[in-house]
Amino acid sequence: MGSLLDSVPALRQKDPSGALGVVAEQYQQVLFDAPVWHPEHDDREITGIVVTGMGGSALAALLAKVWLGPQLSIPFEVVRGYDLPGYVSRNTLVIASSYSGNTEETLSALEQAEQKGCQIGILASRGKLIETATEYQIAHVSIPEGLQPRMAVLYNLKGLVALLETFSIIHNASTTLEELSGWLGRESAEWGPEVPLEHNYAKQLAEHAVGKTPVFYGGPLTAPVAYKWKISWNEDGKNVAFWNEYPEFNHNEFLGWVSHPVEKPFAVFDIVSSFEHPRVLQRFTLSDKLLSGKRPKARTIMLKGDTLIAQLVWGSILADYAAVYVAILNGVDPTPVELIETFKKELG
Repeated sequence: MGSLLDSVPALRQKDPSGALGVVAEQYQQVLFDAPVWHPEHDDREITGIVVTGMGGSALAALLAKVWLGPQLSIPFEVVRGYDLPGYVSRNTLVIASSYSGNTEETLSALEQAEQKGCQIGILASRGKLIETATEYQIAHVSIPEGLQPRMAVLYNLKGLVALLETFSIIHNASTTLEELSGWLGRESAEWGPEVPLEHNYAKQLAEHAVGKTPVFYGGPLTAPVAYKWKISWNEDGKNVAFWNEYPEFNHNEFLGWVSHPVEKPFAVFDIVSSFEHPRVLQRFTLSDKLLSGKRPKARTIMLKGDTLIAQLVWGSILADYAAVYVAILNGVDPTPVELIETFKKELG
């Protein structure tokens, strides 16, 4: 009997909101022009960058930090909460990022940035953030709306890069992203619903993990991608998932696997970049060897691409494809997140 994932009519029936179609077009997000509205600023010295956001909005900043961090001579911090660090000042560039434009933690942090006289940028599709940016003529990028935030990460990344370029923090990064589009499109096509399980890496990963709790491990370079896989499994697949990173893993969680039989209801994934530190790569291999018989054998997802940013974006798109297929196998609609929306309403 063939896999459910190889029945295109069944996939369409079990994906009523068209998540697979959205994922299939994600590669095009790197071509988003990302115009910056009200780009004028006073050329003050910028001594630090803080991006404040939650979920997918924070994820884009984490990807940018890994990718661009080595090029920067100033600190770059990502804040996922209500409060900015005490050190922020008028010489800190604070970028408030929220796809909906109404994320309460981000709005709280923005208010603090205004009170401290920080240089401010805004990234959103609509909502209070765009209203504030328009009213007070704050430099901002309006991201195309209508998607789930987790599926707009590349829009968010392109907008963040555009703002950093506007404030002369970086240069030419937008072009670097745009040049990936053709290759990403070809790679994405290999994971589409018409491609059978036998040749479809995303479907294979979904089949491997369905019915289990996945644990995604990255290194310092791939930690944001591991986090992305966790998010996608949670929100697309409606499936509990966890993530961690090396080398920290070897100092605590490594030992947590030893006390129960190997028949644990987990699927372990190592998300690996060829650009990772050689000692980190060694840790992946040695850890799996020493944990043999104590946990399920790790399945390595070797990120593809000639550059680090190519690998990070490739892994992010693959994450959504695999997680949508898991959702279909789980018998749930990949797109809506009703419980999160209910929680926000209850929270008021």
